[in-house]
This record gives sequence, C-alpha cells and structure tokens, in this order.
Amino acid sequence: MFLSQACDKFLKFITNERQLSKHTRDSYAATISDFILFFEERHLVQVNQISGHSIRQYLADMRRKGLSPTSMSQRLSALRSCFNYLAQNRLIDINPVKGIRAPKSAKLLPKTLEVDDVTSLLDKMPDDNFLAARDKAIMELFYTAGIRLSELQAIQLHDLNLSDQQLRVIGKGNKTRIVPLGRKACDAIEHWFSFRNFVVEDNASLFVTEKGATLKHRSIQARLEYWGKYLGVSSRLHPHKLRHSCASHFLESSSDLRAVQELLGHADLSTTQVYTHLDFQHLAKVYDAAHPRAKKKS
Repeated sequence: MFLSQACDKFLKFITNERQLSKHTRDSYAATISDFILFFEERHLVQVNQISGHSIRQYLADMRRKGLSPTSMSQRLSALRSCFNYLAQNRLIDINPVKGIRAPKSAKLLPKTLEVDDVTSLLDKMPDDNFLAARDKAIMELFYTAGIRLSELQAIQLHDLNLSDQQLRVIGKGNKTRIVPLGRKACDAIEHWFSFRNFVVEDNASLFVTEKGATLKHRSIQARLEYWGKYLGVSSRLHPHKLRHSCASHFLESSSDLRAVQELLGHADLSTTQVYTHLDFQHLAKVYDAAHPRAKKKS
C-alpha cells in the first residue's frame, strides 16, 4: 500500500470515528503531509518501506531546519498515532515509530500575573456598555474557572447554573466537566445579561457580538490584548495568562494538585505539575514545619 493511501485512512479514522477537534485534525494532516513529501522525495512511497531509521532521518531533518524540541515532539506524536493505527489494523508489518523517543524539551513555567495585579485589573475594568460588560465577564470567567479559550468560546446559555455557581465545560476530547464559579464571575455574567438580552434573541452562545453573532476565538484574544494595554498591564494579556494565573494562585493557596488538575481538565497530573513553582521560602517554611529531621529539639 502506498504511504499516502495508508495515511489517508488514518486521517479519515480520526475524523469520522475518533471525532477529534478540527484543530487537532488539521495539525495531524499538516504533519503527515510534510512527512509524506519528505519520503516521496527520497523515493520511499510504500508504507512498509518506512523503518525506524527512516523516522530518525525525518527527525534529524527537522532538527536541521531549526524546529524546537517541542515542535518535534508534537510531530512525532502525530506520527506515532498514525502508525499505531496502521499497526493495529495490520496495514504495516512493523511499527517504525515504536521505541523512538521524542527529544527532551525544557518545561517552561507558565507566565502569570500576581494576585494583586489580577485583582486590580478586574476591579478597574469598566462595565457600563455592551463591549465592556461582555469583556469583563469573559475575563472574570477565565480567571475564576481557569478554562481554555476554546472552552469559553463554546459556552452555551444552558451550560450555566448561576444559582449554584457552576459551569458545564466541554474540554479536550469532548470530555465534560463541571467547574465552580466565583461570586464575582457570576455577578459579571448577570450584569452582561442586562446588555446581551437587548441584542440577542435566537443565539444560545453566551458571548456574542453587537450584531448577535457568536464571538470568535480571535476576537476574544484581541479584546483581552486591548484591555491589557488600556489598563496598563506590563505584559501582553491573553486567555492563557489568566488561566495560568488562576491555576497558580489556586495551588499556592490550597496546595491541592489534584483539585487543580480537576479544575483545569488535565488528563495527566504531570501536565498540572508545571504549576508547582512555589517560591523557595514557602517551601522551606513548610519543610521546617513538617519534616521530622528539620524540627528543632525541644
């Protein structure tokens, strides 16, 4: 079987059966298209011609082109999913990706705002018109619930339960979770309704434009960037910064990593562990109080 035919079967599988998000499908398709082109240029067009050595050649070529370890890992992950599918369906004799490790990349700490900075930012936000009320509700939601941009953009009216201060979120892999809402966020959303309800009649999306259309991802990003500059935030304000700030502040106060994992919708606890960047003084204080070999003799 031709490599292109085999890969096309995988792409149809993740579209029709696994129903992965469009963003993930597009990312996989781009990686696989680049992969196929690389081997067709080397006259390797049959799927069983691809070996572990071939995969390593492809990774080496990416490194020469200056791709970061993170980008290389993402591409290798896409290829691993593809060849695992082909192996499970007996479309290849040997899985060439098996045993190949992704290059190690340094885990960068998420950029966050200080608690006082977030409080000042949200308290200074005006809410006396349609756009300002909407944008303040958006920012309160990002910070109080720690949700992703895609999750916020997809919120429907029926996902909200303001009386119980809860929000139903559809996260990665179409997994649903319930997240708590702070009183400030609920108040901001209720205030936003006083503007929204004059404009929208037949759109169930929570956040809409002045013409009643569902607010798009890029518009949400642009509005946060605008308010960050307008209110004097020293670095670029974006949805993930508020999500990261929520996670970091929650963890610093609670020290409950599992609760933060549940809030953020992380499938793997190791993803959440990037937030465990408590300062050394706090760590030393806890250590002195808790470790039996650190306590002074009475």
